[in-house]
Amino acid sequence: MLPVDPPETVAPRAPQDDTHVDRLNALWKLSVQHGLSDSERIRAMLDMAAEVLDMDLVLLGEFAEHYTARYVSDRLGVFPEGSVQMVETVLCHGVQLTREPSHIADLRAHPLYADHPVVGKLGLRTYSGLPVAVGDDARWVLAFLRRRCESPPDAVDVAYMGLIADWLGNALHQSAQKDLLQRIALTDPLTGLSNRRAAEERLQKEGARTPRDGHGFALALVDLDHFKMVNDRYGHAVGDEVLKAVARRFESGLREGDWVARWGGEEFLFVLHGSTAEDAIGIMERLAGEVRSTPIQTGVGAISLSFSAGVAAFGTHDSEILPMLEQVDHALYRAKADGRDQVRMTAPTRIPWNTALLRQALVENRVRQASQAIVELQGGQTIADEALARIESTTGEFVEAKDFVDMAEGLGLMAEIDRQVIRNVMQRCVLRMEQGGATDFAHFVNVSPQFLARRDLVDEMLENALSYCQTCSVMLGPVKPIVLELTERQHIVSLEKLRADLQPFIDFGFRLALDDFGSGYSSYLYLAHLPVSFLKIEGWLVSHMRQDRKVAGIVESLANFARKEGMRTVAEHVEDAETARILADMGVDYGQGWYFGRPQLM
Repeated sequence: MLPVDPPETVAPRAPQDDTHVDRLNALWKLSVQHGLSDSERIRAMLDMAAEVLDMDLVLLGEFAEHYTARYVSDRLGVFPEGSVQMVETVLCHGVQLTREPSHIADLRAHPLYADHPVVGKLGLRTYSGLPVAVGDDARWVLAFLRRRCESPPDAVDVAYMGLIADWLGNALHQSAQKDLLQRIALTDPLTGLSNRRAAEERLQKEGARTPRDGHGFALALVDLDHFKMVNDRYGHAVGDEVLKAVARRFESGLREGDWVARWGGEEFLFVLHGSTAEDAIGIMERLAGEVRSTPIQTGVGAISLSFSAGVAAFGTHDSEILPMLEQVDHALYRAKADGRDQVRMTAPTRIPWNTALLRQALVENRVRQASQAIVELQGGQTIADEALARIESTTGEFVEAKDFVDMAEGLGLMAEIDRQVIRNVMQRCVLRMEQGGATDFAHFVNVSPQFLARRDLVDEMLENALSYCQTCSVMLGPVKPIVLELTERQHIVSLEKLRADLQPFIDFGFRLALDDFGSGYSSYLYLAHLPVSFLKIEGWLVSHMRQDRKVAGIVESLANFARKEGMRTVAEHVEDAETARILADMGVDYGQGWYFGRPQLM
């Protein structure tokens, strides 16, 4: 028989090995347990450590100007979470300074701590303190305390404490990184204000809170007037200086509890607690006066600013934030349309307007046309009109463009509105001439880049124009009565493409007008690249030229430039006879505004 080797002898596992493995398993299970927040998991970890090590008090504290017990497991009920103490008086201060663990079996016998309050008042005897590394942050210390006095912790307990400290350091670091990323995601990097995403989240919370506490709030949407001119003249670096300074000024002008966010570009959104729309108007007019009277100091000197604002109120019976945002946006549009440097409240309307109603109106061809006269300033004759879009509601009421144009542009529906308005304008043009109207009477109509980019709509419009010209009893020359107005309201990606989109109309004999000329840099690019026949001088310039000599100089310079280049000028927002007279003396050709007549439905 072959000799048989004796069986291999396996040394029995020490009880402390099993204890350590059990502790590790429990630690791992808690670290991966679902459904716990970061704070809940840290507190659960401290509770488990207190039970495993039979500790009466476990503290995870942070050192800054003071010591704060951020997380606490307290069997004795003697040390509330969030307690704050002077740094020098804290038992853990030595660990925080040296970044070395400390284990004391009996605090009463220690020369530094025998008289410490945790010994005399709380009766604690055993202490272990371990530094907690949170990335490069050395402010955290984990402390274990017990009333029962024993020998220093053995190697297994020390190792377990070290694991807990390491886990807590990683957990705090990950939580801090997550908080940092969230702050970055919700903060505008330039101004430090909440960004639009954060503002939208806060608005939802504000709306949910209002029915509970019984207090409404007001919204104000602010747009810096002619901010494009700052960027165009001084560069974006100076523009950024201005935005940061304005943000600080807005923050300092708020009441306690109110907040402001950067809504986008040069727009800022204010939430004013406990305010009605009338209260908000007063607050925003005060801020507007401060901004107007105190220029912003920049690296290139002082820059004067003003802003336009729209306000709306959210009451305790309101339930949706989106309609309020639409209201405040419409109010801002009114403020800008009224000449800027204004604060406007949404006018009460009997028509609840939203995206579904807009789509329905377009499907049912309920786009209508209003017309406003354009008058020769020297002789007073009406030589043209501008077509303004209106939408007829199902009840026969009419909605103005300011209440739907932004919504239509955002939804990509502006092309269809233009299509229906242009068709109505051409029909009216033919009817007017057949009734004996002057052949040189012009019809101005706004046309959007959305419309021009639709080749099918362009071809349809040209076919309609050709058909009307062929059937009209009046013979027209190469110049046709239709004038297409271009605005800066939508961003133009390529001027070459815009020129190509417009070329079929130019070839047919339509003329071009630049609307709101002087409101931004793009107007000058249009002027340089397109065969423009009319400059419509921006209404803000017209409204402010009598109060500001520089503005008057700009208007007169535009009139002189246009005349030299063979273009006609149209001044918008002419509200009184004196303004009309001054414009005529400056050499402006035509005027448009309430002085000559309000828009009339056709």
